[in-house]
Amino acid sequence: MNWDLSPLFSSIPEAEEFLKQAIFKAKEFEKKYKNRLYTLNPDEFIEVLKEYEEIWENIGRALTYIYLEFATDSSKGNFLAKFQELATQAEEHLIWFELEFIHLPLDKQQRFIDNAGVYKYYLIHLQEEAPYKLSEKEEKILMKKDLTSSSAFVRLFDETISKLKFFFDGEFLSEEEILSKLYSPNRDERKKAQVSLTLGLKPHQDNFSFIYNQIKKDWKIDYIDIRGYDDPESPRHLSNRVSKKSVDALINAVNNSTFIVAEYYKIKKNLLGYDKLYDYDRYAPVKLTNKNPEISFEEAKELVLNAFSKFSPTFFYEIAKKAFEERWIDVYPKEGKRSGAFSHSATPKVHPYVLLNYTNQRRDVFTLAHELGHAIHQYLAKEVGYLNQDTPLTTAETASIFAEMLLFEEIKNSLSKEELIEVYAAKLEDIFATLFRQVVFTNFERRVHNSEELKPNEYNKIWIEENQKMFKDSVYLTKNYEIWWSYIPHFIHSPFYCYAYSYAQLLVLSLYKLYKEGFENFEEKYIKFLSQGGSIPPKKQFLELFNIDIEKEDFWNKGIDVVKEMLNEFKGITSDYRK
Repeated sequence: MNWDLSPLFSSIPEAEEFLKQAIFKAKEFEKKYKNRLYTLNPDEFIEVLKEYEEIWENIGRALTYIYLEFATDSSKGNFLAKFQELATQAEEHLIWFELEFIHLPLDKQQRFIDNAGVYKYYLIHLQEEAPYKLSEKEEKILMKKDLTSSSAFVRLFDETISKLKFFFDGEFLSEEEILSKLYSPNRDERKKAQVSLTLGLKPHQDNFSFIYNQIKKDWKIDYIDIRGYDDPESPRHLSNRVSKKSVDALINAVNNSTFIVAEYYKIKKNLLGYDKLYDYDRYAPVKLTNKNPEISFEEAKELVLNAFSKFSPTFFYEIAKKAFEERWIDVYPKEGKRSGAFSHSATPKVHPYVLLNYTNQRRDVFTLAHELGHAIHQYLAKEVGYLNQDTPLTTAETASIFAEMLLFEEIKNSLSKEELIEVYAAKLEDIFATLFRQVVFTNFERRVHNSEELKPNEYNKIWIEENQKMFKDSVYLTKNYEIWWSYIPHFIHSPFYCYAYSYAQLLVLSLYKLYKEGFENFEEKYIKFLSQGGSIPPKKQFLELFNIDIEKEDFWNKGIDVVKEMLNEFKGITSDYRK
């Protein structure tokens, strides 16, 4: 299944013309309202804000289209660059709006906020960002500079990765295909895949190091040197609407609980019958049956729809069904297609789009559920409009991970004990990947961003050290593994993004526990939470809807306790199978 982009545009020229119209509208908007916000009454201001939102939505619609085209065909990078330049032209005529708002007298700002309805917290967030905003002229300079700095290096990284080929058993594979081999039940095949991935990445280490050095240098110049943030993480915390204190509490809780990971992998080593577990064994399936683990996309679709229907037939099931019927999804790997998976929110007037690289593995079914969870969240949030649709990263994963838990429940109910062990192992490893591994990534980023320019071997050293802290003596990390930091896109695309996965994982574990315990009107409150998008700060959402205070220090340890319980359950069901 390929996605149908026609609800956005029918062609690149049509999208380009639409974007040029957005430039014209942005110019007209600037002429009409610039330096006049102070003259408006609250009702007039809201109308102007809606006009501003519509122009941004039009820009977003065109950029969504070209980004999705590029995501499935990296040869269209020239069009992406052109659209980004056109979008920048439009944005230059909009940049004044938020700056002018935050420079209004505080009493005027407050009158506008009191009358803003769904836009209230959008405006409050502008006030929070105000200390880090520059003059309009300076903001325009930085916007133009980005085209030849961070954005250019992001594109270079994406195009380099998408063109890489990995030699394996007489043929060249894509990145997604070679990574898939690391999940093979055959140890020799996994080891060959590990060597192949390393050999494919190794010739580009100088380039990847240079790209990362430029990204972190640009981040520092923009956010610390120019805008005045205290440290490299602070911009992300502000955009996530969380405090550094809460993030530190999360990371400390996870760092202090890595014994869970080490204990699991020692059990896994025993189940697999190995004397020693290597990095290429981490994703080896725990196989106690002879059943074929491959799951077709059609089978995956039915599993996910069944899981969703049992929780929320009106919302989760119906929206996911729509996604399949209306071809929101691009399913299979192909040459030039970016690796990984994502759900793009697009705009409220269209619908989200989901990219997969489906290879018939069980984990791909969980990826499908995960990305459809995102799409459901994004689709529900369209009611709050373009400016509020996107959630902070810390809650952006809430529906996706919840959807995975629903699928886990659906799958495990129909399995034999042996199959249950297999699925439990896979689920625990998924949680480790979302929770512990993302904190390893964050620990890695913290050290990288607080260092001067690094050489490839210095990146390698930090990478190995931070990973070893998680695995302890349960997994031996080989020389080949030390360069695997270099293919992870989040380090380049979105610095300090990764802890949000951990944040969301622990939130979801707590929410899922409420659901299973029969929390009153859970589905209704949960759907309301998703529908609010980014229009209300997370702390307020969780406190009002679920009576959860996400800033309490013991909160994160409660989430960790759920993982401990799952590990204990796994230990119980595997006791007869361990040597």
